[in-house]
Amino acid sequence: MAHSPTQSLLLIDASGACRLAESLSSGFIVHGLNVLAVPAELSAQDFAVLLLDARGLSQAEYFALCRALKTQPGWEDLPLFLYVGENEKLDMMQVYEAGVDDVVNAATDTSELLARLNKAVFHTIAQRQLKSRLKQANEMAFTAMADTSDLGVNIQFLVHCHECSNVDELGMLLFRTLGHYQLNCSLQIRSAFEVKNLEETGLAKDLEARLLWELKDSGRYVDFGRRCVMNYGKVSLLVKKMPDDPRRFGAIKDNVFSLLQGADARVTAVDNARLLEMERDVMRGMAQNMQKVMAQVDNRYQEVMARCATLVEDIAMRVEQSILFLDLTEAQEETFTEIMQTGVHAVNRLFAEGIRIDESFRRLIDHLNTTVLSGDHASVDELRRVLDRL
Repeated sequence: MAHSPTQSLLLIDASGACRLAESLSSGFIVHGLNVLAVPAELSAQDFAVLLLDARGLSQAEYFALCRALKTQPGWEDLPLFLYVGENEKLDMMQVYEAGVDDVVNAATDTSELLARLNKAVFHTIAQRQLKSRLKQANEMAFTAMADTSDLGVNIQFLVHCHECSNVDELGMLLFRTLGHYQLNCSLQIRSAFEVKNLEETGLAKDLEARLLWELKDSGRYVDFGRRCVMNYGKVSLLVKKMPDDPRRFGAIKDNVFSLLQGADARVTAVDNARLLEMERDVMRGMAQNMQKVMAQVDNRYQEVMARCATLVEDIAMRVEQSILFLDLTEAQEETFTEIMQTGVHAVNRLFAEGIRIDESFRRLIDHLNTTVLSGDHASVDELRRVLDRL
């Protein structure tokens, strides 16, 4: 059972007779054309092969027609066959330069002609498939190059964002990085100390700031039209014009979101650093106040000790003077004097011990003041020494 032809052939015959149409109909769906120019409404995609019946035309005419066909947009890849008379003498260099793929003369058998036409069609199909694969490979290569470039830009941002000491520096670094993606954006950073709205120009816009604040809890992505809001933690970004290419659209979403993750981590680190500075200021203030209080306590303590010593010595002296007027035996006087001297010595030892305790505490306070009140950060060894003294 014969198969119906599936490939279309465009037969150009200036005589209008289309004499080859019937013999070719067993292998192709033949479309006849009796003009020497292809109408603009015809598309090369509708045909598998082109056959020019040049019988009755001069070489100058059909070579000019071949060159015209090959220069028309879309027709340059379509195989072109030239059908000439049986005794036609041709210059093969002219044939090649005219863009002809094969030459068939009238003496060629129909089956051979069909075979050669089919072979050309198969070659064209294979060539088109190869071009399609090459195009896909090129697109994949360019995509891979773009992805690699995007990855490098993101890595540079993550490396340098740790050098930012405040949210303004971080925002400017993020805008410079987003310039690689050619995006027009608005940025909002919500740190523990302030809410910062930034534009690439440095001046915040009220409408974008309100929009970002309202959408900050609406999920990671909020798409409306060609705009997209991306949220992560303390950072929100409004992209005002996303690309139309779906692949690039998705790549930008993924890459920019990783930038927001890095920015959020840096905002948290900056907040923690500022909190540590505040805690250090609090400790410094407390140490200063403690130093003042301890100075007052020390002065009062020294005053009390001096008064106590004077009082005890005065009592001892008065007792010794009073013994002379008391009717006591010598043994009683010695016993009484011994008791008083023992008491005086005990009180002096107690005061001496208090002085030693006060000196130890004073050295500890001085060491804490040196560590806490210093403008520079204490080293690990210094902090360990302070902890050992506590």
